[in-house]
Amino acid sequence: MSTTTAPAVAERGESPGRRALRRFLRHRLAVLGLVVVLAFVAIALLAPWIAPHDPIATSWSRIRKPPSLDFPFGTDENGRDVLSRLIWGARASLMAGVVSVVGAIAIGVPIGLLAGLAGGWVDALISRIADAMLSVPFLILAIALAAFLGPALENAMIAIAVTASPVFVRLARGMALEAKATDWFEASRALGNPPWRSALLHVLPNIVPPLLVQGTLAIAEAIIAEASLSFLGLGQQPPAPSWGSMLNSAQRFLDSAPWLAVAPGLAIFVVVLAFNLVGDGLRDALDPRSDRR
Repeated sequence: MSTTTAPAVAERGESPGRRALRRFLRHRLAVLGLVVVLAFVAIALLAPWIAPHDPIATSWSRIRKPPSLDFPFGTDENGRDVLSRLIWGARASLMAGVVSVVGAIAIGVPIGLLAGLAGGWVDALISRIADAMLSVPFLILAIALAAFLGPALENAMIAIAVTASPVFVRLARGMALEAKATDWFEASRALGNPPWRSALLHVLPNIVPPLLVQGTLAIAEAIIAEASLSFLGLGQQPPAPSWGSMLNSAQRFLDSAPWLAVAPGLAIFVVVLAFNLVGDGLRDALDPRSDRR
């Protein structure tokens, strides 16, 4: 009896954070994804020191050179080192993904809480606007907003943040409506706490776990969106390196220099897959029903 009940007792004595961490570490693919994400973050941060060449330095003597010891990923149509541009391009892609999602959370969560707690015509108006935005494909709306704001990485991040915010509006609204139906929320209001204080004390702590999961998955989508906008000339502007703009340049040389497209395409695939794996692991770790003994 002691061998079967001791783990359960020890588990019940764990804090929620330690229990979630234990579940996450048990998810091997999620741990692998986290390692890959941290590796890309380290590469982006250390780009000035680990990039073997200047990412924007051109050389007419080494145009479209195949991979070699000096240039492991070859050179592009202007003689620039593809590996160095790939390393520096990680900064634009990761920054766009993280900043855009943080912006979407900053926009969507307060509006969603307002809709859920206010109710009435406020809730109806916000919900219809969010539904209208969600009815348009994510990338199409991001392209339209980026084209309206102008071609620049900052404008691309704003467009992605605005486009991704309705998802967080609906998430925060749903949590607020669920909280309003509980006895402890009613008790908090009966004690004289204003709605904003009740939201900060009782709704926001409960919304953090789903926000972490949704935010991690949204970063992967934002990275793809940034690469798409840069591919169309609406994101990072040349000669600054970006994975999307590298793919745009490589499409003209797919037959003669395929390595130009392989490197940035593989980088986008790997980092997006890694963020999705981390998101799946967080979802399992933060959901008590997923605990497998």
